[in-house]
Amino acid sequence: MNDYGLWPGCSRERRWPVCAGSSISSARPATRSSPVTGTAGWRGLSDRSRRPYRQANRLPFQIEKRIVRLRQEHPTWGAPKIREKLRRLDLGISLPAISTVHAVLDRHGLVTRGRKARFRARGTHLSEPIRPNDLWCADYKGEFMLSDRRYCYPLTITDFTSRYLLCCDALEATREQYAFSSFERVFREFGLPLAIRTDNGVPFASRSAFFGLSRLSVWWLRLGIGIERIRPGHPQQNSRHERMHLTLKKEATRPAGRNFLQQQARFDRFIDEYNFAPSSGFSENAASCIFQSRKPAMAPSAVCGRLGLTGYW
Repeated sequence: MNDYGLWPGCSRERRWPVCAGSSISSARPATRSSPVTGTAGWRGLSDRSRRPYRQANRLPFQIEKRIVRLRQEHPTWGAPKIREKLRRLDLGISLPAISTVHAVLDRHGLVTRGRKARFRARGTHLSEPIRPNDLWCADYKGEFMLSDRRYCYPLTITDFTSRYLLCCDALEATREQYAFSSFERVFREFGLPLAIRTDNGVPFASRSAFFGLSRLSVWWLRLGIGIERIRPGHPQQNSRHERMHLTLKKEATRPAGRNFLQQQARFDRFIDEYNFAPSSGFSENAASCIFQSRKPAMAPSAVCGRLGLTGYW
């Protein structure tokens, strides 16, 4: 044995008796050599930290203390102001980046992180109406590309009880102004329902607004329409409307139209076929017969008067 390890040049057969008496393997641990083995004993054989003793780009501790002291003297100062103060002091060193100053403040617990309250979408109570025009369902069918390389976002509105398809508009986006025009036209033609059931997406809801109310939903409330929302990730709560989307996809979107005008013409033909076709769910009666058996919740004339008084707000 030398001062730097255990028999670095010995074979396994020669060091086996000593290793067996020490309850260690005679293969690799006994041949490991290190300059500190003689002074550290068996602890010198264990792995040590590979962290470098010196970091070339590390911020000097004097500057770090100055940053902490400036923040303590001025609690409202952030990283940009502190860096500007260091520049005016002219300390003769390269200025640290703003992110570096912020990291120093964060490392010393001088950064406060405020939690912004965000609306978490939750489902509301879902009614089970038995009369037509009590509850409408609205949603956007999944977007698809037209032949002119533009995306189409169909807005669909149906009656919950009769499954009557009230609207199927080919829109360029899910923006509120497009939805306002479609709902206003449907309100003028069919009157106002008691409630409208939607999901928690745009433009029916807003994650950054009070109680998740978007401009469109606020407009409905001002018109006296109740709002029902399904739970996030539970499209089965609006299953009747989603089933209509499957039929719409098969019959009116494959293949897609050349442009929006041609696609809207296909949607109009689909509305006539869907509403007046026999439905097995109503003993072979068409949805139009069930829907027209009851008057709307509010006459179209009253709707026009209310829309004229309030507009979209």
